[in-house]
Amino acid sequence: MYAHSKTVGMSFQQAVAAAKEALKAQGFGVLCEIDVQAKLKEKTGEDIGPYVILGACNPALATRAFAAEPLIGTLLPCNVVVMERGGAVTVGMVDAVAMLELVANSELDPVANDAATRLRAALDGLT
Repeated sequence: MYAHSKTVGMSFQQAVAAAKEALKAQGFGVLCEIDVQAKLKEKTGEDIGPYVILGACNPALATRAFAAEPLIGTLLPCNVVVMERGGAVTVGMVDAVAMLELVANSELDPVANDAATRLRAALDGLT
């Protein structure tokens, strides 16, 4: 499994705000916010519905990851998705352990485990 997700009982905009707060509570900041719906509509004319990618970063974990693997930036930040389909709003977060398995460097294992635990706690904290 490359991601964990949860359907939440709130509006899309409320879910985006709640995801940001849940990430913040786990030591993550949001480096970027990509409005995928707007970009795809602009570029292709297609409307996929509300869909935002939040690029989340925990500075302490990122520092440890960069020390162990300088090219790790190709896999960062940790992506969090908020999307609406059929009236249901879902929040999904990358599984950091699965993502960092791509890198054959056991020094990253504790970083991946810590990030995964924090991301899962953020997701579990959404109601």
